[in-house]
Amino acid sequence: MKNIFGESSKRVKKADASEQWISVSDLMTGLMVVFLFVSIALMRHALNERDKVKIERDKVKSIAVAYQQNQVAIYDALDKEFSNDLTKWNAQINKETLSFEFKSPDILFAKGSYELTEGFESVLGDFFPRYMQVLNQFKESINEVRIEGHTSSQWGDIEDQDEAYFNNMALSQARTRSVLSYIQSLEEIKSQRDWIRNHVAAVGLSSSKLILDDNGVEDSDKSRRVSFRVNTNADIQIRKIIEE
Repeated sequence: MKNIFGESSKRVKKADASEQWISVSDLMTGLMVVFLFVSIALMRHALNERDKVKIERDKVKSIAVAYQQNQVAIYDALDKEFSNDLTKWNAQINKETLSFEFKSPDILFAKGSYELTEGFESVLGDFFPRYMQVLNQFKESINEVRIEGHTSSQWGDIEDQDEAYFNNMALSQARTRSVLSYIQSLEEIKSQRDWIRNHVAAVGLSSSKLILDDNGVEDSDKSRRVSFRVNTNADIQIRKIIEE
């Protein structure tokens, strides 16, 4: 009987071991299933993130292309309108920055003065209404028009560079305010004064952007200038995409 019971006991132990092995196998299978689901979830997340990045990259690329096309269109429109006036006004249009630059310091202001000369008033009276007619085609893409005043680095007999710089800063700022005040008073643009008030800024840059000659020496006359610069809103659109 002992032998019989002994054999039965051994069988019971074998059965318990078999059941334990099945339990471990089930646990491993379950873990593998969980791991599989986690892996799938991570892969889907990675794919979604990749797709999201691609979509954002495509959006930025499309804005960059539209920005370039818009820049060219604005330049072409300005060039078409003013190409016959550039020489007599001693002006130029910078294609890269969309700056319309008046480069004759003696015509713009008297030396050290912020009051417009009669000659510059006459030029602005002809230029600005036509300038606004061109920009009307692109208003939705324009963030700001900056009237930028530039000076040389000189200020009388003053040798202190900081003092000369800040004196020229005040002068260049006063000059651009005089320009803005004058164009705002023109009867031809009366209906657009609200837009001008909200989108045209007067900025004095002092001697921060000097014009240099071929030898790298400051050209004082060329450095004294006034420009109208168009800034489009492409960077704002790109910033919104990044923030989203």
